[in-house]
Amino acid sequence: MESIIEGINGIIWSKALIVMCLGAGLYFSFATRFMQVRGFVEMLRLTVRGEKSEAGVSSFQALAMSMAGRIGIGNIAGVATAIAFGGPGAIFWMWVMGFLGASTSYVESTLAQIYKVKDADGRYRGGPAYYIEKAMGLKWYAMLFALATIVAAGFLMPGVQANAIADSAANACAGTGWCNGFEGQWLGMPARDAFKLVLGIGVALMLAVIIFGGVKRIANFAEVVVPFMAGGFILMAVTVMVLNAEQVPGMFALIFDSAFGSHAAFGALLGLAVEWGVKRGIYANEAGQGTGPHAAAAAEVSHPAKQGYVQAFAIYFDTMMVCTSTAFLILATGTYNVYSPDGGAPLFAGLAGVQEGPGFAQAAVESVLPGWGAGFVAVALFFFAFTTIMAYYYMAETNLSYLNHNRHRPLTVLVLRLGIIGMVIFGAFHNASVAWALGDIGVGLMAWLNIIAIFIVRKPALIALRDYERQKKLGLDPVFDPDAVGIRNADFWKRREG
Repeated sequence: MESIIEGINGIIWSKALIVMCLGAGLYFSFATRFMQVRGFVEMLRLTVRGEKSEAGVSSFQALAMSMAGRIGIGNIAGVATAIAFGGPGAIFWMWVMGFLGASTSYVESTLAQIYKVKDADGRYRGGPAYYIEKAMGLKWYAMLFALATIVAAGFLMPGVQANAIADSAANACAGTGWCNGFEGQWLGMPARDAFKLVLGIGVALMLAVIIFGGVKRIANFAEVVVPFMAGGFILMAVTVMVLNAEQVPGMFALIFDSAFGSHAAFGALLGLAVEWGVKRGIYANEAGQGTGPHAAAAAEVSHPAKQGYVQAFAIYFDTMMVCTSTAFLILATGTYNVYSPDGGAPLFAGLAGVQEGPGFAQAAVESVLPGWGAGFVAVALFFFAFTTIMAYYYMAETNLSYLNHNRHRPLTVLVLRLGIIGMVIFGAFHNASVAWALGDIGVGLMAWLNIIAIFIVRKPALIALRDYERQKKLGLDPVFDPDAVGIRNADFWKRREG
């Protein structure tokens, strides 16, 4: 089974997808005239402003919901994995993916706003399935994306996050009094697995409390927790860098030299640096993957481009701040391994016997703050991963709503909720490599389907950008009228304007 899963993963994550993701970011950057640079101040302004209503959440809440999905284990374990297999240069290519991905995020999130709807309960719903049907006119393709997202977000990807929570907690717990009750065999399995199973059940129960409260509870929880968790992690990274200030210049040189194959030790990894940097960049910031648009559509705004700007900022924050914090933690302290591409002796082995993943970051903090490393990263990973699972549920529920023609069918929603809760428990103690492979398959399927779609239906998002900028130049607070700019099938906005 593991070999089959790895084979499917290899097909989906071929170099074609890597090229497509990079190409999409480059194309949309030029098509939007690098709005991620020109509009940076506007991104910041819109992020802290906005309205909310009974139907929709505020721009900041929508940002927090999307950031809950973006800031997950990819920001810690994914960055460590990229360094392990692509060398330090993978971080540079992750930055490139983040910069280009901001324009991709603008396009997909603006499309989600243009083609959003109100469901039977009066809440905003939207995302790739909605704009594929309304802008492309291909209902079968929209249904395919919806099904893929329900399977990926509801059943494949939560296991990755739960596994990381359990692994990091088990690492932090090892050798402490907390784990004494799990010595030897317990529940018919090794102590470590039993501990992870019990932890998985606890996480699943906490998740149930949130998701059974609906989208408003998810948004309120994300609004409070996401800024707190990201800020705390960044502060810790800054602390570690200050304590290792003499290593910082060399760290930057290592990243850039390795990125272009000019570093003697990592020259052979140039192709892998690009591949792993882009691959883990996509997994971490999710630009083009089609996840962010679900939260973007839930925002109450007067013009779709407003939320497009906000979601473009989300990519910057995720990649340039959170992912970079992890990279700096690891590289500044030398607590990482880089594996030889030919399977020989490691090119760099700073941590004997430590598998790539959360252990790198835990060792980094531990090296300068003894007794804090394992526990701090375990707590950070818990918040990162838990909020991501919560966001996954919202994505899956939105696509279930699409398949249910925006009507509330309690039985199908209950099955989804129980399914994601079950996968959290299963993923917590199952094999980590299988969990990652399943998660990669889910991310890859969504990315393939969504990127093809936004290439085809990009025009309304670009029109909305020009319309927004035109109204801003006139000194107006932009208001969207689809008929005035020639956008069809934007039914919500037509009714609103009417």
